[in-house]
Amino acid sequence: MIGRRSDKVVLVTGAGGFIGSHAVLEFVKRGWYVYALTHQHIPDWLDGLERKGNVSLLSGDICSYDSMHEVVVKCMTDANVPLTAIVHCAGRASDVGREVHFRKTNYESIQHLVKICLENEVGKFVFISTTDVYGMRDFSGEGESELAFDDKAKNFYPKYKILAEKWIELHMPKDKYCIVRPAAVWGDDDPTLTKRTVDFLRKSPIILHFGKWKGKNRWPLVHVDYLARAIFAAVSLCQANGQAFNVLESENVSIDGYYRMIAKRYMPEKHFRTIYLPMWVGILCGWIISTMSNILDLKKPFTDPSLYALYSISSNLDFSNAKCEELIKYIEPR
Repeated sequence: MIGRRSDKVVLVTGAGGFIGSHAVLEFVKRGWYVYALTHQHIPDWLDGLERKGNVSLLSGDICSYDSMHEVVVKCMTDANVPLTAIVHCAGRASDVGREVHFRKTNYESIQHLVKICLENEVGKFVFISTTDVYGMRDFSGEGESELAFDDKAKNFYPKYKILAEKWIELHMPKDKYCIVRPAAVWGDDDPTLTKRTVDFLRKSPIILHFGKWKGKNRWPLVHVDYLARAIFAAVSLCQANGQAFNVLESENVSIDGYYRMIAKRYMPEKHFRTIYLPMWVGILCGWIISTMSNILDLKKPFTDPSLYALYSISSNLDFSNAKCEELIKYIEPR
């Protein structure tokens, strides 16, 4: 049994990843005890938190019911209290890949975890989804109640996030879950979106924009620290029960503004020309890149833009974050 410092105990899956590791840190800062389920990568500072007694590192397979059931029982036995929540950050986040991987990791794992939560009386299940569930098209400030799933999504990432959300809503009481939908998550230690953008800008002397918006379309950003606070709110507040809410910053940043912010931050000495291309040129390039990446079963496209990324950076992804802003008020110091 651990020497518990708190009766508030949370299990975070994907704790070695970008979002999961920041969620762990947020809970620790607020005095919670965290069980951190990792797969491969374990940040050094996470090891340090375990040595300090704030965190227990665990391993398990989120795609296996037996493995996850064993993890949850271990947590509850070790802590000698019920789990306050499971925060499910683990999953496959990519714009390319074969369907079988997304179904297994992003959907079947949810079926297992929902059943385990209900069987073991876990306080709340918080699922990290994505604003991609609304589709890649032009929006104009719609609130969550006005937004609908893109049930015709062809990309496997949003397709199985949508199915996972529907499964949760169908099989769990409203007081037992919350769904968090982050937009484009970034941060200095981000090995995914931020690194991908930096790598592209370092290789390219130009900034490319496709289609009618010419780089002026909104790119919905959320810093990972703000997302971590939103996740804490989802777990700790009864007002979040049964809710699904968007997490993005209120400032309206264009895709061109995002590129230039990243360029200024990581390569201030470099100057870029801007080129505007017709959408059909991007679609042709994106289709070739995505098709080859899928044939090779890559975890990420071999270059940019993939077809899915093209639609993302060329759409006006402007929707409301009002629910999140209201929830965050309850956890901020007064």
